[in-house]
Amino acid sequence: MKRIAGLLEAEARTIAAEDTGRCGLCERPLGRKVEWHHRIPKSRGGTEVIPVHPICHRIIHASVSNQDLATTFADLDVLKARSDISRFLHWIVDKPADFHAPTRRADIR
Repeated sequence: MKRIAGLLEAEARTIAAEDTGRCGLCERPLGRKVEWHHRIPKSRGGTEVIPVHPICHRIIHASVSNQDLATTFADLDVLKARSDISRFLHWIVDKPADFHAPTRRADIR
């Protein structure tokens, strides 16, 4: 039963992504691959998710610790205003939806 509930939740997320069609971080149109970012990490009790490009998801977790995501950066506007994320958003704005590049981890620990 739990598996069926998980499948239904995944289907609802897919429909929600199709409705918005935009990445929650960079706001570019979504591509073929979509990942789901927990605004507050699951390890901290978060349940709300937003659709993001894989590269956008990587930059979030490479730049900000889960503890900071749960406290300071749960608000996307605050996250976008962070200097390294802001530079990334400026750089990624004209890239195609399925663009991918290696992501370097910042020293966040």
